[in-house]
Parts: sequence; C-alpha cells; structure tokens
Amino acid sequence: MTTDRRHLLQLACASATTLWLPRSAWAAARLPAQPFAMGVASGSPTHDSVVLWTRLVDGGRPLASGPVTVRWEIADDEAFRRIVRHGQAQALPELAHAVHVEAGGLASDRWYFYRFMTAGAVSATGRTRTFPAPGAAATRLRLAYASCQRWEHGHYGAWRHMRADEPDAVLFLGDYIYEYPGASDAVRKVRGGWTVTLDDYRARYATYRSDPHLQAMHAACPWLLTWDDHEVQNDQAGRTPGNSGPDGVDYAARRIAAYQAYYEHLPLRSSVLTRAVAGLASGAELRLYASVRFGTLAALHLLDDRQYRDPQACTPGGRFGAGVVDTAQCATWNDPARTLLGAAQERWIDARLAESGATWNVIGQQTLFGRRDFAAGRRELLTNDGWDGYPAARGRMLASLQRHATANPVILGGDIHQNWVGHVKADYARPDSRALGVEFCGTSVSSRAGTNEKLPQRLAANPHFVFADAERRGYGLVDFTPRGLLTTLRTVDDVTREDSGISTLARFAVQAGRPVIEAA
Repeated sequence: MTTDRRHLLQLACASATTLWLPRSAWAAARLPAQPFAMGVASGSPTHDSVVLWTRLVDGGRPLASGPVTVRWEIADDEAFRRIVRHGQAQALPELAHAVHVEAGGLASDRWYFYRFMTAGAVSATGRTRTFPAPGAAATRLRLAYASCQRWEHGHYGAWRHMRADEPDAVLFLGDYIYEYPGASDAVRKVRGGWTVTLDDYRARYATYRSDPHLQAMHAACPWLLTWDDHEVQNDQAGRTPGNSGPDGVDYAARRIAAYQAYYEHLPLRSSVLTRAVAGLASGAELRLYASVRFGTLAALHLLDDRQYRDPQACTPGGRFGAGVVDTAQCATWNDPARTLLGAAQERWIDARLAESGATWNVIGQQTLFGRRDFAAGRRELLTNDGWDGYPAARGRMLASLQRHATANPVILGGDIHQNWVGHVKADYARPDSRALGVEFCGTSVSSRAGTNEKLPQRLAANPHFVFADAERRGYGLVDFTPRGLLTTLRTVDDVTREDSGISTLARFAVQAGRPVIEAA
C-alpha cells in the first residue's frame, strides 16, 4: 500500500468527525443524475449523536471518480426549514465513495430528519433519533431485532412491515449478506460468484442494498449492528477459515476485504477502525462490541462472538466449521481456556454489567444462548458453533450475571433461522436451577430453515425453552417499559412474494424483576 493511499484511508476515518477541508482536497467530479441510489442510513445512536451514512454509485455500479464533496443536513422537520446541523464530508474512491458522518451536538430523545447533497443531486430523506440521556427517566422503548437476510431465499417483505411497526431502533444481529454464488430454487438471482475480493464484497452489498424495502427501513430509524459469519465466510471462527468458497483462497486477505466492505456499507463509527482502514491489512480488529444507554430504562450491550473466538471443537471429519457433536467424545469440549468472545471482550461485558444500573439489560449477540440438546437421552448432542460449543464461556457469562445481580437480563439472538423463546438458567444441566433472565432468539428475514416436525421432542428435552418455530420468516419487536416487556414475533405469510402479508406468530410478556415468560 502506498503512503498516499494509506494517508487517504486514515483521512477518511478522520472525516467522520466532519472536518472542513480546503478546496484543494476535493477533486471535481462528473456524477450521474442520482448518485444516491443506495439510499441513506443512520446508526450507532447515543443521547447526543448519530452516524449518517450514504454511498455514491452510478446506477448500482462503482462511481468512476476521484474524491467527491458531499454536503449533509439535519433538521427538526421533514421540509428542512429548521436545520439544526449541517456540514460537508468526503466520499473517497478508496472507501467505495461511502460517507460516514458522525453528527454530534444533538438534543437528546429527539427525532430528526437528514439528507445528503452533491453536484445538484439530493438523496432520499432519512429519519433518525437520539436516545434519552443516561440518567433520564425514559418510559418506553420499541426495539426491533432481525438477522439473516439471504437474497436468493426470498423477498424483504419483513422490512416493509417492520417499517409500519415504527420501532425506535433496529438491532441487526448478523448475516447482512451471504458470500455464496447462488442457491438452488432461488427466488431471485444474486449477481457474481463467490465473494472473495474487495470488489466482490462491494458488489454483493450493492445488490442487497438495492432492495427498496431494506433501504426504506434503513431510512426509518437508527440501526445498531453486529455481524455473524456470512459477512466473511460460513462458519469462520476468528482467524480460522470456515468452509465455503473456492479452493486456494487466501483467507487472511479475504477477511481483510470483507471487513473493509462491511465498514463501507453500514452506519458505523470510525472508532470501530481501531487502527484506521489501513490497519485492517495488518490484521487489526473491527471493534463492533459496544454499549449504549436508553435513559434509565435500558442498557443495550452488543457483542461480537465471531471475531475473537477459538475454532469450533471436534467438528466431525476433522473439517473446519460447525457440526453436531457427542460431547462425551470430545476431550476439549469443557476446556476452560476456550473462548467465544475473547478475553478482552469478556472483561468488557463484565464491566458493563457491573456498572449498568438500568431497568433492563439487553444483550444483543449472534446466536442461541441457551443449551439445545438434540439427543433427548443419556447422550448429549450439541452444535459446536454457538454458545453450546463454548460451555466455559457461557459459564463465565452466567457468572457475571449472578455476580453483579444484573437487573432483568434479556438476551436477543439470531443465526439459526428459527424462533426460540426461553429462560436463561443459572445451570442448564439442572432444570430446577433459577432463571436469571429471558432469551428471544429470532428467525431469519429471508434465509431458509427446516420444519417443525421434531420441535415437540426438542422442547421436551430442553424445558428451559417455552416456544419454538422453524418454518416462518420475519423479525421480533420488544416493547420495554419500567414495569415489563412485551415481545411480539412477526412472521411473513410467504417469503417468496414481495407483497406478502404478515401476522403475529406469538406474544410473550415478562414483568420487571420477575424473569418468567408468560403468553400474552
């Protein structure tokens, strides 16, 4: 990497703080009539700031241009008569002409409108909000959670209906894109083959972000984001490759490309780039785990269980990736040194739980937290890719919840393309152990799953779960108040139809201070 390019990449990170640059820093550009075809988005909200995002493109293709000046505005009203913040940012070709504006100095607990402008073009108008200040007595939060939106497997009607549900924020829990070249019986085709290079990943994001319903949901409210495996490679585990893609690919280079494309296409703060974009080439992390307060009502803790984990244990056949394991035959299964989050992140979440003080502690992470035994007998058959495959790490998380007497833990997950609802137990080996909190693991937006044929036996073998469904696609809504929460599982009627209707699959209530799930 040349010194000049390294400087530009580092400058791009600095520009997220809205630098005013001299005219010599900007190159004149000939732009298409509508360079904002990928839409707009906001994310990483706090009580006084939010990240605004867009990417300049030419009809969905990369923009053939040097740096471009982009102006932005935030207003109290949709007509932009009362503009409260404005500035300019740089869209660099080294970052696919993506723009990340970290707009600060905003009033707390307030909805705003925003837009971008360049060369006479104006973007769609986005709507975003700040959260209540950490000590403010917030009385209501509607949080939507979703994951796993494989393009080929269906349409994004879930996003269309979620927008009508008007959440305060979206918690996206991984698998924003999929790296595969296609799918059998595809509902819609994906362009390109395997995503391996930076150009491949950029093109895949461009395909996904071309969907009008996904764009509209991004423009409707701020998002909090973490990833799972498919943003890089199926079943990848930190620096250990997964099991998808052509042979002979340099996994380290593929990971670097995937990390950069992820940052480029989502409303993330520049602080996730711990050593600037250029640092990714030397193996720097993309730090996604974070915590934010919604007044006194909720602390939202977002985890990353992919980037720092040890490889999966005892995968059948000795291959990379996930598998179902007879735990009695796996010598390393209970190794206390094995980690899912990494030591630094474990210390970080322990500290956040210790200092929280919020009524609800929401832990957003990638997958199913509670034990799910597939054997229903004396043998124990568990998948090795989620928390089940890292029992010592789960034990440390449970110990943190108990040590700090964490108030009202609510664990949200995704990954498995199924809805599972259950109690977080102090000891999953003892059905009579006390419940520490509750868990809602959500289905996919569009990615396929299985059938409900074996679910009655699975629920009987895992009594800490009270509900499961494998057949329906959709999302979840959680309404928090100081007195309790209400979780609504929303599922589309037919994911193969863009105009699909939607229904409520189930509702569950939990009272504050009483971790018992009740049908609502």
